[in-house]
Amino acid sequence: MIGDLLGSLKWFTVYELLLFAIILTVLVWYAVPIQKYVRWFDFLPSAGLLIAIVSVLSGDTTLIALIFYAVAAILFLCTIKKVFRPVRHIPVPKFRTLRVILCLLGMLPLVFSLLLAGESRYNPVSHFSHMGYSRAFVQLNERLSREYPFGDWKKIDWAAMKDKYEPLFQQAEQQKNKDLYYTTLRSYLYSLRDGHVKIVNEKLFDDNHIFKQEVGGGVGLSTIQLDQGKVVVNLLLAGSPAEQSGIQLGAEIISWDGKEAQEAYQATYWSENPMATDGDRNDNQGRFMVRTSIGKEVQVAFKNKGETEIKKATLMAYDDNYETLKKTRVKLNKTDAPVEGEILSNGYGYVKIRYFLPSTTMPHPDKVLGAKLKEFQEKQIKGLIIDVRDNPGGSDDLVTAMAGYFVNKPKLYEYVSYYNRLAGKFEINAIETRIIKPAELYYGGKLAILINQRTGSSGEGLPLVMKGLPHARIVGFTSTNGSFGVVSSPIQIEMPEGFLLQLPDGRSLNQDKKIQGDSDHKGQGGAIPDIDIPLNEQTFEQKYVQGQDVELNYAIQAMENMQ
Repeated sequence: MIGDLLGSLKWFTVYELLLFAIILTVLVWYAVPIQKYVRWFDFLPSAGLLIAIVSVLSGDTTLIALIFYAVAAILFLCTIKKVFRPVRHIPVPKFRTLRVILCLLGMLPLVFSLLLAGESRYNPVSHFSHMGYSRAFVQLNERLSREYPFGDWKKIDWAAMKDKYEPLFQQAEQQKNKDLYYTTLRSYLYSLRDGHVKIVNEKLFDDNHIFKQEVGGGVGLSTIQLDQGKVVVNLLLAGSPAEQSGIQLGAEIISWDGKEAQEAYQATYWSENPMATDGDRNDNQGRFMVRTSIGKEVQVAFKNKGETEIKKATLMAYDDNYETLKKTRVKLNKTDAPVEGEILSNGYGYVKIRYFLPSTTMPHPDKVLGAKLKEFQEKQIKGLIIDVRDNPGGSDDLVTAMAGYFVNKPKLYEYVSYYNRLAGKFEINAIETRIIKPAELYYGGKLAILINQRTGSSGEGLPLVMKGLPHARIVGFTSTNGSFGVVSSPIQIEMPEGFLLQLPDGRSLNQDKKIQGDSDHKGQGGAIPDIDIPLNEQTFEQKYVQGQDVELNYAIQAMENMQ
């Protein structure tokens, strides 16, 4: 532990290291005290205050820095008189025990700063907003080439990225085309395929005129592509142009807006968030393929289920307030409990974990889960289903606590690695290493975990660490979202036209110290299902037409088949 604490010094800035050294020296000097007068020592607290001022002016206002500033200011005020009135004879201090205690208390903030050094380290905001489009992009690309945690993992060729996008930014700058600038910036960021990458102040559904112009119109349906390539209707709004034209739920789209359905599907690029995995991309392309500009007429050819005739229709896109997008995207409400559970009629226990954060009505979700498991065990459930579908994440510490109910010996959850600005490379923050410790209550029975492409961030943690356990099965149509990066002190960059970019600053490593959870250059990543449900005509019919919970049914069957 002491070695880990001392290792945390590597996360300090040069100014913070100097302040740490000065504060520690002064506190030790007065705690001992050293019975030798050295005149320069009287100026150390003043030097500390000056360094603190310079550090503030450099922009460092992290929690760690504020702690150092406060302690440095207190020491300066307590010793300022010695700068002007040196005491060459050092008397035996009065109240020596009290002084030692105060100095030891003064060291506690230093220890606290070491504990937080990695997570709360100074990661300055890059201010490129005053630059031209192309110069700001070059600076952005250069910083990300050094500090983006998954550049090597995703095999990003930063020089090729510069060659591809710089001419577009130059064109936007020369033409003073803000729309081209925005769409190019978005295309660049989304090419990273990382769900944690975002334009913080984008506000797609509020006042984004480009988004409204290109995909603000709907015709009353949404689609999804089956494994064999068919594009079928999985949502149909009553009374919409699509329904009025005779399109039915489950209909196959043959062509859309002058393109073969599969071609139109693959050409779709809009999404609310970067599409990290192929499963995520498939879902989003189906949602956005059928979006277009308001008032546009779309030619569609379709074939309803059970029919052989291909029909054609012209659909007029209308302003539906993005209804099809909203209906195909789960949005959590603040009133939704993080954890809920019940025993199903078939004797299996079921727990829904919506997010890994406490709420105002449930401050300790991990204890609620423990209480549910205790109840389930008392009633001798046949097996347990944990549902983390659509779980956007939250706290890794909470995931670790919940995972403790399912292990009977300590298990590594993750090492965390950040870019070290002083060393110029990524290094592990030892203090932040998370170990799953067995809880007092242990559930070792049959276990199935339900996932989907919207299980993201910390929500992916539970299926990732449970995968491979002999009594556990991961069940889903797709992998999880593949965006398991760490966002402690995120990379933030101010770009022209007021855009604020945010990217993850850390990566999660497994026991082999390899990146885990994040999608790679092939769009593969996240927690991979043990029971990979096919999206075929049968499962589509069950899920979207009959309204069955297909994943739940597969999970129950998987546990029935367990020995």
